[in-house]
Amino acid sequence: MADDSMPTLRVISSLKDIDRGQWDAVANPRADKTATNLESNLEVPPYNPFVSWDFLQALEESACVNRHTGWLPQHLVLENEGRLMAAVPTYLKSHSQGEYVFDYAWADAIHRAGGRYYPKLQCSIPFTPVTGRRLLLSPHVDPEAATEALVSGLIHVAERYDASSVHLTFLQKPEWDRLGNMDFLQRTDQQFHWKNAGYGTFEEFLNTLASRKRKTVRKERKQALENDIQIEWITGSDLKEHHWDAFYDFYMDTGSRKWGRPYLNRDFFSLLGERMAQDVLLVMARRNGRYIAGALNLIGSHSLYGRNWGCIEHHPCLHFEVCYYQAIDFAIANGLECVEAGAQGAHKLARGYLPTTTYSAHWIAHPSLRNAVAHYLEHERVAVEEDQAYLREHAPFKKG
Repeated sequence: MADDSMPTLRVISSLKDIDRGQWDAVANPRADKTATNLESNLEVPPYNPFVSWDFLQALEESACVNRHTGWLPQHLVLENEGRLMAAVPTYLKSHSQGEYVFDYAWADAIHRAGGRYYPKLQCSIPFTPVTGRRLLLSPHVDPEAATEALVSGLIHVAERYDASSVHLTFLQKPEWDRLGNMDFLQRTDQQFHWKNAGYGTFEEFLNTLASRKRKTVRKERKQALENDIQIEWITGSDLKEHHWDAFYDFYMDTGSRKWGRPYLNRDFFSLLGERMAQDVLLVMARRNGRYIAGALNLIGSHSLYGRNWGCIEHHPCLHFEVCYYQAIDFAIANGLECVEAGAQGAHKLARGYLPTTTYSAHWIAHPSLRNAVAHYLEHERVAVEEDQAYLREHAPFKKG
């Protein structure tokens, strides 16, 4: 570590057990989202709202994560004389729901062999397939030494609970590389992200698309707003409880149709609006005086993160407009570099969102299962790379 005193590891069962300012100092040392690395000699990561104390504590306080939901907080913290130096948001899991990096086949394999896959240790942001740091290191620590300490602690916690495995999902690539060098199994997948090439307007972005694709996007945007539909951006102090009431109806409709039991409850959204309104963008569609559809986004220093969508009226292309095109408009207007549109969805390609690799790392205690998974992941990584190459060949942009 950076100083001569001895750091210590401990597990906390709630973020209430750690000072908010200390957590955010390691999770988001760039407290001012407009600050640049040039203002400091330290390497400071971009601001990411999902690793903030407020977001993670809102999940706990609203009881979206606890023993009963199968997400028991077991956050690992590294301290030096009472000062937080590093941390990992960690949960003891009794299932594999809400993770978006699917390991059901691994669980099934060990169960059929007479073993037990759960509990497992999950290092992630619950219900959130968004790339970000998972090993939250202070800029003032040696990253190699701190990572070694955290990894050793995670394996110790897994062994203490007789957990089958440790999973760190939606990692940044440097973390993935470092964990691969520490004998974690490496996995890849893909999402679709929009990249801002310094566009001044949506029309400038459209002009980079092939003619046929450009016409399709214009047609979709026009069609989405037929029937007197208006779009609103709601953020900051403009965000009120009646907006959350409407959005929660949309969220419940989507959740009940797609996965049976939505992960987030109404209390969570109120806490999000109360504590992180400046990081929230609701894109809401209104018709005949009432909201009929909406998308929840969170705002980072460099990226807009699309999270949840829902509607109570179905209109052609409205999903594309509210989730994808409005997000691009907002990113351009606010100088953001990227829009991350969430998990899955090759249909995003035609709308200018390109395939982007996502990374996860896995420690598996059982030698036979580890060997089988390692063999599978070798082939899966190749398949992901080949699929990305194919998709990029069919991107909607002008050739050359």
